[in-house]
Amino acid sequence: MNPIVLIPARMAATRLPDKPLADIGGLPMIVRVLRQAERAGVGPVAVAAGDAEIVEAVRAAGGLAVLTDPALPSGSDRIQAALEALDPDGVHDAVINLQGDMPFVPASIIAACAGLLAREPGCDVATVVALEASAEDRSNPDVVKAVLAMAADNASGRALYFTRSTLYGEAPVWRHVGIYGYRRAALERFNTAPPSPLERREKLEQLRGLEMGLSYWAAVADEAPISVDNPADLEAARAYAKDNA
Repeated sequence: MNPIVLIPARMAATRLPDKPLADIGGLPMIVRVLRQAERAGVGPVAVAAGDAEIVEAVRAAGGLAVLTDPALPSGSDRIQAALEALDPDGVHDAVINLQGDMPFVPASIIAACAGLLAREPGCDVATVVALEASAEDRSNPDVVKAVLAMAADNASGRALYFTRSTLYGEAPVWRHVGIYGYRRAALERFNTAPPSPLERREKLEQLRGLEMGLSYWAAVADEAPISVDNPADLEAARAYAKDNA
C-alpha cells in the first residue's frame, strides 16, 4: 500500500470563520495539523485548500498545498480534487483524509488508520474511534457514535452504523474520530455517488458509503483528540498548547 495524507481546509466555517489560520501557540491551526501528519510517517502530506490564504500559510511553513475549487461541497470532494492534481498517474492507492481542525492529533492515530487499511483486505474505508469521554457523550448529538462489531483483539471492529442519536445499554459507546483512510477506488466511487437518504437524515456523509455497500473498519484509539469547532474549543486548544509548550 502506498498512501498519501490529504488535509481538506477552507476558510468559510460557519461557527468559527477563518478557522484554518487561527493562531494556536504561534502557529496557524492548519500548520499544526500538517506537522502531526508529517510525524506519522505514513506517506507524503498535502493540504487540499479551498482558499489562497491557506495555501500561502502552508507554503510559508514549508508544506505542500493545492488550491481547489472553493465551491466543492465536502472535504471528500476536496481531497479527490487535490489527489487528481497531485497524483494523476495513480501512484498512491490509498488516501488518508485528515480533518484540518485537530491541531494535536497524535501521529499514532494517523498511523493506526493507515495500518488498519493495510491489515484488513476487506476494508474499503478505515477510520478511528475512542471510548466515550463522559456519560453526556451518549446523548449529545454533536458527538458522532460508531456502532461496531468488534474483532477478537478488541483493538478494531467493523462499523455497522454511525449515528448522532443516543445509544443505550452497558456496552462501550465509541466516539467517532474524524479521520478516514480510503482505498483510492472506494474514494472515487464514494464521490461519484449522490448523498444518500441516511446521510441526509443524520448529516453524516459516511452513511452514504455504508448504504453503497462499502466496508468501514475502525481502529480503537486511547482517546479522542482535541477538535476545534467553535470559539470555546479554540480557547481550549490555545490553553493546551500553552500548557504543553
